[in-house]
Amino acid sequence: MNRFLIAVALFINTVVCFSVRAESHLTVGFVNAAEYGFSPSASGIDNTQALQQAVDQGGTIMVSQPGTYAIAGTVYIGSHTSLVFGNNVFLKKVNEQGAFTHVLLNKGALTKTTDENITVKGLHIIVNGVDKGFTEVYGLRGHLAFFYVKDLRIERFRCMDLARTQFCIHVCNFEDLIINDVIIKGQKDGIHLGRGKRFTISNGVFQTFDDAIALNAHDYSSSNPELGWIEDGVVEKCYDLDQPNTTGYFCRILAGAWIDWKQAMEVQQSDTVVSNGRLYRVQAQADGTVYTSQTQPTHDSGSQVLDGINWGVVQNDVTYTAGVRNVVFRDIFLQKPRTGFSVHFDNDKYSRSYYPGAPVVQQEQLLFDNIRVLHKGNTDLFSIGTPVDVLTITNCSLRNNKIRFRGNKAMADYGKTQINITGCVFQHDGEMALVTNTVDRKEIYLQTASNTVLNADFKATIEPGSGNIVVRSDLPGLE
Repeated sequence: MNRFLIAVALFINTVVCFSVRAESHLTVGFVNAAEYGFSPSASGIDNTQALQQAVDQGGTIMVSQPGTYAIAGTVYIGSHTSLVFGNNVFLKKVNEQGAFTHVLLNKGALTKTTDENITVKGLHIIVNGVDKGFTEVYGLRGHLAFFYVKDLRIERFRCMDLARTQFCIHVCNFEDLIINDVIIKGQKDGIHLGRGKRFTISNGVFQTFDDAIALNAHDYSSSNPELGWIEDGVVEKCYDLDQPNTTGYFCRILAGAWIDWKQAMEVQQSDTVVSNGRLYRVQAQADGTVYTSQTQPTHDSGSQVLDGINWGVVQNDVTYTAGVRNVVFRDIFLQKPRTGFSVHFDNDKYSRSYYPGAPVVQQEQLLFDNIRVLHKGNTDLFSIGTPVDVLTITNCSLRNNKIRFRGNKAMADYGKTQINITGCVFQHDGEMALVTNTVDRKEIYLQTASNTVLNADFKATIEPGSGNIVVRSDLPGLE
């Protein structure tokens, strides 16, 4: 009998424990931020603290009550965390304790420790004029920012009042990034990427004064915290809306290269050198000053002034080149009359992407499919200012929009570029300069096939300048 009672007790205990564990499994990990005091009626300081407490729990954090929530500081999000905002929820930056940069930043950004498995869904940021460059990490400027991250998903994001200083979404040193369903309007870059691999940007609507999308493998020292390749990605189903004023491009594709430090080398703002197993950059005013470096930078972190030059440590893994490769652009609708895609080096007082004598950096395998020019402006569709191996252009609808090759004297030889244009529709009525070149000794191989011309007066021309363009074409004027 005793044995029977013991067995029954053990059975009941097992069932109870199993039920508790099952119930715990169903509920643990789902947090309502309101339980920590996150409220439309709270101050920005209180809301920042409350949302931080909720996010620190990990799992899935929900903000379900509609309303506008004041935020007065950065909230730091860690690994294995999803932050989900319901309909009609807005996060409004407020200056209750000074201007600040990020609304959200991953925790590992501060220590260069990789965070993983993060989702932000339904976030709508109201900038409200609270617009400050970088604060926590030199060069990281996004209202929504991630640095050292894997498996990141940003979905159903909105921002309608982007100001002149900060990028909207800024991600650098990433793997496996998905940004889907965004509407971004305002003055600065919409989505700004630094080094990383495997990414998709899809279903985006942009109305930005500056770049809608920036793939900046190289960048101003104050606009990306690290340098390296951006590779293996897709940009699709995006719209570049018109507005009265503009600069930049629908997409900026930026490359760079640099050398080992050597004594008496001349450097300027944003120049990069390899030294002591690290990358160092000149972090100075963009005033055109040229410095002579006599003392090798070797410090481990932060910045140090040597010979009047402020050298900042950028990263500990050494690379000599940065660029974009293996990226597909498809289903892009261009309403704004500006250059669609600029593939180039910087060469001005803010940044010199290519240091003289550095390795030749070639951007690789860029594919453009179903790009639709909806405006009537006589603008470049492609402006190419770096070596590129192949441009593949398929199923596009073009007007009077040329492919322009331009140099900025960064290097003596910009190499050979193959251009393949297939299955496109040419809408222009009259003569059109399809390819224009101003780069000395540039070699271009242009091949077109299976294209459609809508107007009998259409005639394509080429302008080789001091380079050489070899043509095999089905287009009138180039047959």
